[in-house]
Amino acid sequence: MPAAIVARSLTKRYRDQLAVDAIDLEVREGECFGFLGPNGAGKSTTMKMVYGFSPVTSGVLEVLGLDVRTRAREVKAQTGVCPQEDNLDPDFTVRRNLEVYARYFGVAAAEARPRADELLAFVALQEKADAPVMSLSGGMKRRLVLARALLNRPKLLILDEPTTGLDPQARHVLWDKVRDLRRRGTTILLTTHYMDEAAQLCDRLVIMDKAKILVCGSPAELIAEHARPSVVEVWQPPDALVTWVRARNLPCELVSERLFIYPESGDTLQREILGRFQVDQLIARRGTLEDVFLRLTGRDLRD
Repeated sequence: MPAAIVARSLTKRYRDQLAVDAIDLEVREGECFGFLGPNGAGKSTTMKMVYGFSPVTSGVLEVLGLDVRTRAREVKAQTGVCPQEDNLDPDFTVRRNLEVYARYFGVAAAEARPRADELLAFVALQEKADAPVMSLSGGMKRRLVLARALLNRPKLLILDEPTTGLDPQARHVLWDKVRDLRRRGTTILLTTHYMDEAAQLCDRLVIMDKAKILVCGSPAELIAEHARPSVVEVWQPPDALVTWVRARNLPCELVSERLFIYPESGDTLQREILGRFQVDQLIARRGTLEDVFLRLTGRDLRD
């Protein structure tokens, strides 16, 4: 499959700060590709270089077959960006927001309205076309921002934390729209702090930290390679349980008020613990993408 994005030794430096450190990356046409990482890892900076907003310091970056450093305007014309903020115009109606924004892409006035209505139908907002933007719920605003990002019929769509702050129902509605776009052949770049979102939507992803790419692969591949197959979590474990687990040489971590145990069989260990100790809360589960993320980047809070 041809590459939609190719980066070789891609570097971004802000004076003395190295924001992206010589990363290599290839995103295939038509895939949903995720960027995960703690705050300050370099995700957003990489995105900004991809759509030509932030100049490349050094290295190679080709997007849709174009050198971003010399043909950024052409890249932007074929890229849609859905930012974190709902930066819609509060003075306009839902439809008018799209019609006005369409002018920035050179869409003729006669075509702007039918294209706006087409996209409002796609994001299930056609009944709100004449409503003021400020009357929309948070989930509706996010869908409108997505519709706006599609006005130029982009080959590449960048979604920067698209579901932050949304309730579960609104998140799933937006997920369905992303899947629909992917089926239509749109290449999608996604940044998110929700590990379940990345696991649900991404064909492949990278985890970044401290300006570098740590790993790249499908969610299933990364879980198989970097997560323990079974995890038992115990909240506020009694000291006797911690001592018992360590005496059995079971791999474990004590983090704040939670004990993470990594046995061969989570169900077997769960039954054994419940038969021996009084615990308030315990779950046995499979390893997840969140386990991979925390194992590679650590559990310390990042500002």
